[in-house]
Amino acid sequence: MLKRYLAKMLDQLAPREGLILLVMAVVIGVSTGLAAVVFIRLIAFIQTFFYGGGEKILPELGRLWLILIPVIGGLLVGPIIVKFAPEAKGHGVPEVMQALILRGGRIRPRVAIAKIITSALCIGTGGSAGREGPIVQVGSALGSSIGQWLHLSDARIKNLVACGAAAGIAATFNAPIAGVVFAIEVLLSEIQVTVFGNVVVSAVAASIVSQIFLGARPAFEIPGYVMQSPWEILLYVILGLLAALVGILFIRMLYYTEDVFDRLAIPEWLKPATGALLLGILAFCYPYVGTISYISPNDMALGLPISENYPHIFGSGFLFLEEVLQGRVPFFLLFLLIFLKPLATSFTLGSGNSGGVFAPSLFTGAMLGGSFGYLAMHLFPNLNIEIGAYALVGMAAVFSAAARAPLTSMLIVFEMSNDYRLILPLMAAGMVASTFAQWLHSDSIYSLKLTKRGIRFEQGRDLDIMQTVQVEEVMNKAPVTVQQEQSVADLFAAFQETHLGGFPVMANETELYGMVTMQDMERTIQEMERTLHRKEVNLKDLKVWDVATPDPVTVFPDEPIWSAIRKMAPRDLARLPVISRNNPKQLVGVISRSNIVRAYNVGLMRKQKDELAQDRSALRKVTGLEFTEIKVESNCSGTGKRLADISLPKNTNLVSILRYGTVIVPDGNTKILPGDVITVLCFSDQIESVKKIFICHD
Repeated sequence: MLKRYLAKMLDQLAPREGLILLVMAVVIGVSTGLAAVVFIRLIAFIQTFFYGGGEKILPELGRLWLILIPVIGGLLVGPIIVKFAPEAKGHGVPEVMQALILRGGRIRPRVAIAKIITSALCIGTGGSAGREGPIVQVGSALGSSIGQWLHLSDARIKNLVACGAAAGIAATFNAPIAGVVFAIEVLLSEIQVTVFGNVVVSAVAASIVSQIFLGARPAFEIPGYVMQSPWEILLYVILGLLAALVGILFIRMLYYTEDVFDRLAIPEWLKPATGALLLGILAFCYPYVGTISYISPNDMALGLPISENYPHIFGSGFLFLEEVLQGRVPFFLLFLLIFLKPLATSFTLGSGNSGGVFAPSLFTGAMLGGSFGYLAMHLFPNLNIEIGAYALVGMAAVFSAAARAPLTSMLIVFEMSNDYRLILPLMAAGMVASTFAQWLHSDSIYSLKLTKRGIRFEQGRDLDIMQTVQVEEVMNKAPVTVQQEQSVADLFAAFQETHLGGFPVMANETELYGMVTMQDMERTIQEMERTLHRKEVNLKDLKVWDVATPDPVTVFPDEPIWSAIRKMAPRDLARLPVISRNNPKQLVGVISRSNIVRAYNVGLMRKQKDELAQDRSALRKVTGLEFTEIKVESNCSGTGKRLADISLPKNTNLVSILRYGTVIVPDGNTKILPGDVITVLCFSDQIESVKKIFICHD
């Protein structure tokens, strides 16, 4: 009823589209801000309830509660994720990116509820994870739900998803600028004025709500650090290089653990508890390592009650992080946590628990920066080095390396510390870390999860999809052309009549000479006017070949669309002539940017129909495995039988059946009928053997 009333009111008032989106951006910002407040307070309540109440119930267990409480949290989280919303598993941001790339920004509303509950349980019971990933996913889900509820276009829904993501970062860290940049830098591939404006408004609204309930102070209270010498920038550059290595270590450790848990032969709902058990054992044992190196039990949080000796590797670690930024933590503890915090986060999120990687990245970076600061202080005693300054820059550098988001990293650290004086080291270390990490490891901590699912994207588009559509499928096979001997006056008339921006130029009926665009013609006329030849030369006297570009960049019809995009990019070309592979001078069509957009939609529909895309992604690494499609014939040995009764070669799987336009995922009782198109996964040398079972004619 409310939905119908709002739709009717919008139709009657007919407000400007920008105003509608602006109002919705405010609504999303306020809603996400309130969700963030509830989320943060729920985490605090759960932590107090378990770690305060547990010791009161059974005080004789002492520090063993460090093992039991995370396991309890994992046992509560696992069933919710498996039964209610599998998207809530892990750190959230890749799921938002996948929705933006493949589903037009559409996210199920239930994800917001599931993510808040599971992440609060995980972090509150000690899970080594951050708050930002969950609240980004929650804000994105809210934005997506509003857009879907109002039946907005995909572009508008994506805009609202970005608004929700920015609002989540802004509310969680009281960092509206970083929230905006995160949404643009990580989630969206391009900046539009309307999109940018709505994202800013949403982030501001969320930040205001957060400040009302949680206060306006920055996340960390630290001294005002400055660079003691211009030469110190070289040390920060070295810190950036080390941060790249640590960021890559974090990425590989997390996803290696995830692969191990994916292969673990236990129920899915039990895996978060298993990871929590390993986390608890690590938290229980690691303080004893510190005592060997003469670090006091107080520094190692080795004591009781647990609520006052909360392990450093538990939760987001922000309270301990403030001590590090103030330079009050010993070197060995900092160095130890460079490795233990990523390991703890890997146990938590790699096992399928719910939380973010933003805070663990910042935490690990601070440990690296602080350790490096101690080394630099001993190597260069005359520089008056401050440990906290290097810890602060290390935070930005490691997150920049892990997420490939240098702008977000420097801005969020700046806003969290409220200190501008280290902006130059932040910029230098962040950019060096991001660039070096990209060179060593192409995927970020967010994009690697998508790559493992078979979604390799660039500039917001899935590369795999762009590889599945060939140029000839979407090209214009009957393009408008002009002859090289025609006059420029005729060319001008053709532009006016067709409203096209360029044409192939033909030497004869079939042979390609070059390409000519409106810009080519305008550039020639401007050149004539500049040299005062305009009055001397008539447009009818100029020929098309005088303004055309000969020997243009071309593409073959059997090349994938991504190849055409690659060729267009260096010179920002809007269209390419398509030539025959057998005869490079023969024009067979033209492909333009609008064709590429259509190609992406075609490929996207294909991928959405493929229910086994994730399985294909996982199997790419296996050498020799191949998917093949077979149309089943009648009267063959495998026709009419149940799948369980067919003797397929070893290591061969029949993964799908296309029957009368419907895709069926078969089981042992599925009958194979004549006319079925079956998709089989097997080794290359087994394909012929499989075909003989279903094809009995030459």
